[in-house]
Amino acid sequence: MLELEIQQPGAPTTAARLPSGAYLVGTGKDCHIRIPRPEISSRHAQLIVRDDRLVVMDLGSRNGTEMEDGSTLFPNQPYEIPLGTRIRIGKAVLRVRRLKEEGTPLPAAPAGPEASAGRSDAPAAVASARNNPAKAVEKKADLDILEPHKQEIPVLRISGVPEHLRPIVQEIKKHAHAELLKRLNLKKLAVSGVSGEELSRQARSMIREILSQLTIQLPAELDIAVIEKELFQEAVGLGPLESLIERDDLTEIMVNGPDQVYVEKGGVLYRTDTAFAGNGQVLSAIERIVSPLGRRIDESSPMVDARLADGSRVNAIIPPLSLVGPTITIRKFSRKPLMAADLVRFGSLSVDIVKFLAICVAVRKNILISGGTGSGKTTLLNVLSSYLPNSERIVTIEDAAELQLHQEHLVRLESRPPNVEGKGAVTIRDLVRNALRMRPDRIVVGECRGGEALDMLQAMNTGHDGSLTTIHANSARDALARLETLVLMAGFDLPLRAIREQIASAIQIVVQISRERDGSRKLVNVSEITKMEGEIITMQDLFVFRQTGWDSQNRIVGVHEPTGNLPTFMEEIERAKLDCDISMFNPEQRREG
Repeated sequence: MLELEIQQPGAPTTAARLPSGAYLVGTGKDCHIRIPRPEISSRHAQLIVRDDRLVVMDLGSRNGTEMEDGSTLFPNQPYEIPLGTRIRIGKAVLRVRRLKEEGTPLPAAPAGPEASAGRSDAPAAVASARNNPAKAVEKKADLDILEPHKQEIPVLRISGVPEHLRPIVQEIKKHAHAELLKRLNLKKLAVSGVSGEELSRQARSMIREILSQLTIQLPAELDIAVIEKELFQEAVGLGPLESLIERDDLTEIMVNGPDQVYVEKGGVLYRTDTAFAGNGQVLSAIERIVSPLGRRIDESSPMVDARLADGSRVNAIIPPLSLVGPTITIRKFSRKPLMAADLVRFGSLSVDIVKFLAICVAVRKNILISGGTGSGKTTLLNVLSSYLPNSERIVTIEDAAELQLHQEHLVRLESRPPNVEGKGAVTIRDLVRNALRMRPDRIVVGECRGGEALDMLQAMNTGHDGSLTTIHANSARDALARLETLVLMAGFDLPLRAIREQIASAIQIVVQISRERDGSRKLVNVSEITKMEGEIITMQDLFVFRQTGWDSQNRIVGVHEPTGNLPTFMEEIERAKLDCDISMFNPEQRREG
């Protein structure tokens, strides 16, 4: 039998028996162990006791759960903790240990929502569960598993406005915007040919004048310069997006209406402390992004795809389709494109894999990059495209131009949506067909997502070797199945065997990448399509990623290792006189190295 000891500042130490079961710890009424302190979340952590073993899991609390050595538990990850270890939750310290004396009468652990640590009525509240405490706790624990645990999203400080003052700032901004529109017609000035510098000067001057006439008393901790900056960015720029786009450490920006701006940093989702003044300002930001590209967004066309000047991909959707207000999603790209050395440094792939894929590009093998949303397909495609020879004619085809190639002989094509009358659309498939008439040496398709897959396969099978493309799929085998589906979307009733034969002869290498639970991107498989056996496309793995554990920052640790299989085109590599160390495919030598 185990006992739970709880120490709190200014309160006597309390202890209770802890039968096997799962226990919620926090301030909420549904917690088994209630510790009513302001720094503790309503559902802070969970203790799981099984046969003298203790497992602790932080439930995404505000202030985290710490061990006595100062380490902080990664949210929603179970950790087995040695008995007797002190666990710090806020200012309270919990310790689970074996009973010193089995005969010592201790109250049973709290088993109901009304029980709380440190209260004199806690033993009485659970007296009814003493006859069979383990069974009572097990029943409660089983029910608790069915209840969703709300994980709190960390806040990333961008604007410097304290969260409790954001409502005041929003009211000031709404009032100031209304005044600004009355006094200064920014759209008319922009159309009339006023220079950008003059437009900015007039806007800044008018904003200062409006803010100086405020009747609202500003709190001492609120800097009026911050409000002025936000107003100016929304008047002539992209509002809060301006500060976020400038940061190279962010990979995703998500706007869910005017008051909710989220970002992804290092694979972790953050809520920012910034916001737009209202729906009108979000719409203005969208219009400023899409207008230079000849795109439009309104009630008749409430969805749009676009890109920023640096190539970052933008998607926007507005009411009535979006129920939370205008929504913007920006997939950011670094000002300096990531190179192969960067991916190796991040642990996304190994040096041997880079060398092998570079050789595949050199010997004109068709490569399919497969992965889920946000897994890094475009980044890897960009890296592999950098190995394309400068002496060849390269044609890239994309929905929104994202690739950043630096070869000299490069033609970039981009699809076009329909106009106001619903006409004039140019699809990826149209561009693939046209590219075949442009004498390309290599064709790079940003993503296969429709009937263009058939044209792409035919191009690969008719003299356009060495082409590259990406596809959404969760594994290399799933990528081939999805490719079959996309070919059928071309509108031809082809037998599956014919489609599979096309795929088997067109694609030689499938690279599978994945976004892991810790937010990191990993290349998990490099597979070669070998041949057809009956109705099945056969494949062999050349390299795989093997996870070995977690590091101190709760990041996945693992190794990329060869499987021992040799690619079937080794003779082609030798004929091309390329330096290929065959030992890279030997798992034993790689381990020794």
